[in-house]
Amino acid sequence: MNFIIIGAGAAGVRAAETLRENAPQASITLISGEPGEPYARMAIPYILAGAIGEDGARQRRSNQHLESLGIHYVHGQVRQVHAGPDGGQVELADGTRLPYNELLVATGSSPSLPPLPGTDLPGVVTCWTLEDARQIAAQLKPGARIVLLGAGFVAGVIMKSLVASGAHLSVVAGRSGQILRSMMTPVGSSMLQRWLEARGVDVITSGQSLRIEPGPRLVMDTRTLEADLIILATGVQPNVAFLQGTGVEVRSGVVVDDHMRTSVPHIYAAGDVAQGRDFSTGEWVVHALQPTATEHGRFAALNMAGQHVPYRGSLSMNVLDTLGLISHTFGQWQGAAGGETTEVVDEANFIYTRLCFQGDQLVGAITIGHPQHVGAIRGLIQSHRHLGEWKEQLMANPQLLMDAFVALNQG
Repeated sequence: MNFIIIGAGAAGVRAAETLRENAPQASITLISGEPGEPYARMAIPYILAGAIGEDGARQRRSNQHLESLGIHYVHGQVRQVHAGPDGGQVELADGTRLPYNELLVATGSSPSLPPLPGTDLPGVVTCWTLEDARQIAAQLKPGARIVLLGAGFVAGVIMKSLVASGAHLSVVAGRSGQILRSMMTPVGSSMLQRWLEARGVDVITSGQSLRIEPGPRLVMDTRTLEADLIILATGVQPNVAFLQGTGVEVRSGVVVDDHMRTSVPHIYAAGDVAQGRDFSTGEWVVHALQPTATEHGRFAALNMAGQHVPYRGSLSMNVLDTLGLISHTFGQWQGAAGGETTEVVDEANFIYTRLCFQGDQLVGAITIGHPQHVGAIRGLIQSHRHLGEWKEQLMANPQLLMDAFVALNQG
């Protein structure tokens, strides 16, 4: 039996390990599109901050980990998958063809560049790979002018490292005029923006970016930003070009069923590239989260090995440290159709709580500034617990979350 995994991120590595546990005699090949050992992309902010070296970003401590499991680790770009009724072949850029009986696509995503002239100029980078991190780190010093084009989750993750270096940071939010729009209500975004501005970050929420010129400099219709480095953080797109012609269905990601199978026999998908089940809604979405990728990889591997284990879905949960202000989003934080929401806002102390209900169940939440409620929120959402009389008490006072959680678990 030949198993091939394309992609050596969290999903791919966990899948390879799970396959070896469940198919001791099988041939397992893990293909990485980047040089070096598999690493955790979410470690990049810690590298930029100087908290860890590149070795600290490795997914596994030993360089011989994969070899010790008898897993073939191959570096190369995948040109094309050739799918057949009983398996197929993976063609690499150098022409090598690797046969498979079962294939896992765990290729994640890549930065989606803004439609601007000049994104390929010197001094303009994305923040996605170790090589990107090296280029950014080389420019981080007190007084350096850093322009962050984009204000979504990726931008939010690296802001702390950029500011800690002593650089002057300008964040361009784009046409939406709202930072962290994909994980925050306008109320929460406004609070986080005030927090950033109070710490010297220039947050630009109006104007249109027109082009990037040598320097580099970002030219907008309202101003021009001179920079030592421009970081592009304007979104991502799934890495699926090599699947063209296979018949694999792709929407916002590779469409999978509850066994992580794609629309083509013997091809599975996992991680950021996969459009998997959302635990809260039952819908099929892309959850670009490392814990989700790890779960995807394990369940995909179990099914590839013939165990037929359904995946119940992942809970959408984001955690962000915005220069020391911690925020969390859970599940249906925008609110459920026909449901109810309640909010408490303490602008002076940068505290915000939003709870979203469907009937008497908690289905989503946002917190800023008080992480002590995180375990209770996650537990109530994942357990689908009926709150009973506690629902009305939480609507009136969301700060009673921990009391409700404890009482319901004791009852």
